[in-house]
Amino acid sequence: MSDDSTLSIKRSITIRAVVTPSWKEEAEREISNAISTTDQQLAQLEAEGQQVVEEVRSQSANPLDPRVQEQVMQVQKQVAAKRAELEEQKRNLLQQQAQVRDLEMDQIVEQGQIDSFCDLRVGDDLIKMMQVSVLVKDGVVQKIQQD
Repeated sequence: MSDDSTLSIKRSITIRAVVTPSWKEEAEREISNAISTTDQQLAQLEAEGQQVVEEVRSQSANPLDPRVQEQVMQVQKQVAAKRAELEEQKRNLLQQQAQVRDLEMDQIVEQGQIDSFCDLRVGDDLIKMMQVSVLVKDGVVQKIQQD
C-alpha cells in the first residue's frame, strides 16, 4: 500500500437526543406500547400453556399416568421459563419508563446507534475517526461531533 491509499471502514455513530416534551411523550408512548405487548404475550402464553396441558391430558386414556404427568410438568416448566423471561422484560420496561419520567428538559440522552462508513488514510487518528456522535432535537440534527 502506498501512502496515498484510503480504506473505507464501517463505524458506529452514537445518536444523542435532547430531551423535549415531544421526545419524552414519544419515548413514554413507545415504552407503554412495549409493556402492553408484553402483557398480551404473557396472557397468550398462559392460555396456550393451559390449552396444551388440557390437550395432553385429554389425549391420554389415563391422565394420572406418570408419563402424562411428566409431559404436563415439562409443558408447565417451559411456560414458567418463558413467563419469567417476559416478566423480566416487563420489569426492565417499567424501569425505563420511570427513568424517562425522571429526565429533565434539555438533558442529553443516548438514543441509540447507527452505522456509517468513512475513509481512513495513513496518518489519520483511528480512535478519533471512530468516536463520532450526532446530536438531535425533535429529530432534527443539531450537531455532528468528533468526540
